[in-house]
Amino acid sequence: MIPADGTERGASALLDTLHTVETPEGVRLELRTAGPVPRALAYAIDASIRWGVYLVVLMVLTTTLSSVAGPLMLLLIFVGEWFYPVLFEMFWSGQTLGKRVVGLRVVNDDGTPVTWASSMLRNLLLSADMVPGTYLAGLVSSLVSTGHRRLGDLAAGTLVIHASGVLNASGALPTAAPVEPPFRLEVGEQRALIALAERAALLSDARVDELAEVAEPLHADGVAARDRVLGAATWLLGRGDEAMR
Repeated sequence: MIPADGTERGASALLDTLHTVETPEGVRLELRTAGPVPRALAYAIDASIRWGVYLVVLMVLTTTLSSVAGPLMLLLIFVGEWFYPVLFEMFWSGQTLGKRVVGLRVVNDDGTPVTWASSMLRNLLLSADMVPGTYLAGLVSSLVSTGHRRLGDLAAGTLVIHASGVLNASGALPTAAPVEPPFRLEVGEQRALIALAERAALLSDARVDELAEVAEPLHADGVAARDRVLGAATWLLGRGDEAMR
């Protein structure tokens, strides 16, 4: 797994399917990246759809406009091969028809929606992934790169993730030993502590520590601010017995 600070942990980072990013707000997202097999399946579906359309159009053109069927087909194939994935990725939330069937989506490597520039670059470089004509370069790149990225993804700064691949998105409360606050808290203060506890799983450790430091009156000597604040939230929620198990 790539930790939130962006460093790699040796070869094990290449085996993990999680790509961790941290938003400017301090929210930590874990994106489940797609490996070569589901990506190949999505590509095969897209290719079948495109070439099925080409075949139907060719049959129509040869019976109605046979004199210009060749040039028109070349134009259609050019547009289909180069602009089909870009247009779908931009107007269909990073998904082509094949990716939607398989459940994949293209995003920027910081988790934001794919842009025109990155989509065009990643699809333009698909030809580089096909060197030496068997998609070998793309396969090798996706097997050895962090996040299973082919050459086009590396150049464009994009990832292909499972559409349901944003993890750590629940408000599950962390397990913390209950700590009774040293003084009576106002309702608004109680809600603030509970809200922090609910969002702790979504935030990086550094961000939780930073927010916990704000509640300085709750701190105690020898007890980390994080443990003190989350413990107070646990106590407020009456989860003492459960948290101690």
